[in-house]
Amino acid sequence: MGAAPAPAVPLELHSLTIRYGPLTAVDNLSIRVQPHEIYGLLGSNGAGKSSTLKAVVGLLTSADGSISVLGHDPVRESVVTKQIVGYVPESALLYDALTPREFLEFVASVRGLDSAEVSERAKSYVTAFQIEREFDQPLATLSNGTRQKVLIISAFLHQPDLLVLDEPLNSLDPRSVRLMRDLLTHYVAAGPRGVLFSTHTMEVAERLCHRVGILDRGRLVGEGTIDTLRGQTAQGDASLEEIFLRLTREEEGVHAAVRALEGA
Repeated sequence: MGAAPAPAVPLELHSLTIRYGPLTAVDNLSIRVQPHEIYGLLGSNGAGKSSTLKAVVGLLTSADGSISVLGHDPVRESVVTKQIVGYVPESALLYDALTPREFLEFVASVRGLDSAEVSERAKSYVTAFQIEREFDQPLATLSNGTRQKVLIISAFLHQPDLLVLDEPLNSLDPRSVRLMRDLLTHYVAAGPRGVLFSTHTMEVAERLCHRVGILDRGRLVGEGTIDTLRGQTAQGDASLEEIFLRLTREEEGVHAAVRALEGA
């Protein structure tokens, strides 16, 4: 009896380059998200994180290089890719006239999901995120945090093989941040799935991610586990924040800015 085949790699980027006119937003980026892995993509504003994630889900069609989502090209095979990817964009894209219930039903219908099964799954997430009271109120009337929870639930709804999350913790309260951490950990442990996750919250990334990639002006300047990155920067007990500032050459700039403010 032969060995079981190895699970497909959730995501591979090879030499991804994204340009907006003369600006190179992402420069020759190659990363891989392994099965059962949460991969954190870190970088300052404008480092290329959102552009990378948009390319992965097929929203940018003019990128150079190659992208493979479980063996599928997100541009040429957009329908298949959307069936196996859950996406949370940086800015919530919701139909404000709908209620959360109606929005999730709409997402389920677009994806061709079984309504009864999705209803039960949605109910579990709604209870977990404690938005029962808001479930039948128009999205336009809800707080940014509640809207973000609805968007997160919609990404999990079809149990995708790859989650692509762009700053998913924005506007979330501490309880929901902890819930997201536990959900994502369980999500990749339960099957050969992957998560590509961008965040500015270094503490969460340090606790949650199996590996991180650090972008600086569109280029990958560091990648690996926290221990691996500590070795690269010769900082044996450094936090991820300290590693990030060292690799992006922003550490001295922060100190200089503080000194300037103190003297103002």
